[in-house]
Amino acid sequence: MKKTMKALLLGAALALSSVFCTGCGADGTQRDSSASVWDSALYTEDRELGEGALTLKVEVAAEEKSVTFTIHTDEDTLGAALIENDLVSGEESEFGLYIKFVNGIEADFDKDGSYWSLSKDGEYLMQGADSTAIADGEHYELTRVKE
Repeated sequence: MKKTMKALLLGAALALSSVFCTGCGADGTQRDSSASVWDSALYTEDRELGEGALTLKVEVAAEEKSVTFTIHTDEDTLGAALIENDLVSGEESEFGLYIKFVNGIEADFDKDGSYWSLSKDGEYLMQGADSTAIADGEHYELTRVKE
């Protein structure tokens, strides 16, 4: 009798969890439909970072929001300047750094079809950040794109 009661209670608990967790992910954690990629952002307002002779503007855009970073650096490439200020991280590939995180916001094509697009003054760049030479006063955009 006790085993039957335990089995019924366990079955009821499992049934309720499946009803209440229809918004759950594969790992069983609750997914908030109002969650934004900006919930994981390091900075949500414009910010000035670093020290150095060169000054760059880097706009980070995701969903309907953006923040602009004014970066001061002595680095030679955009990738090095971004890494120096802990704004990007990712994986090394045969083509250079594959950026997966910008300002703490993830874009991973394998997970959800999203990626970081790099442009300069609104024009898409055909090379990666770590091979993009920089000069004083330039403006770059890192935009999270989801297909």
